[in-house]
Amino acid sequence: MSARGTPGASGPALRGGRPPTTQLRKIGLVRTFSPKVTEIERAWYVIDADGLVLGRLASRVAAMLRGKHRPYFAPHVDTGDHVIVVNAEKVVLTSGKAEAKLAYRHSGYPGGLRATSYAELLEEQPAELIRRSVRGMLPKNSLGRQMLSKLNVYAGPDHPHAAQKPQPLELPEARRAG
Repeated sequence: MSARGTPGASGPALRGGRPPTTQLRKIGLVRTFSPKVTEIERAWYVIDADGLVLGRLASRVAAMLRGKHRPYFAPHVDTGDHVIVVNAEKVVLTSGKAEAKLAYRHSGYPGGLRATSYAELLEEQPAELIRRSVRGMLPKNSLGRQMLSKLNVYAGPDHPHAAQKPQPLELPEARRAG
């Protein structure tokens, strides 16, 4: 009572007298590679923010800090590099965002919410403006805080990390069009 290819038939269903392909080959184990913290080699990059758009710069820096440019990226491990951003005071905000967007901070007390425009923040604390933008693009957990600690932002063109021999990183896609 075993017809070819009917459910409940004893034995494998035959196609042209051959067993199914899974029985022809031996399926080996496929193991997922997970990078170890000791195997990760971190590089140092320096980015000149002169004339770069804030959001485009921040998204590229966040990807570098996460390690998404690496072939062995894993979302649960910090595989990123150190990034130095110089000339933070010369970053560009497009389409009136400098006056329209607000940066908030809270003292922790009732009524302690303070708002500052991006134009004012760019004038007074340009490094904080870039750090806040990058922080918003990183994971909101202890791993994200660890990644953010590898970011160094300076308002001027000088930085104290010459001993690490940072490589310059050009971001033509972050430049303002036109």
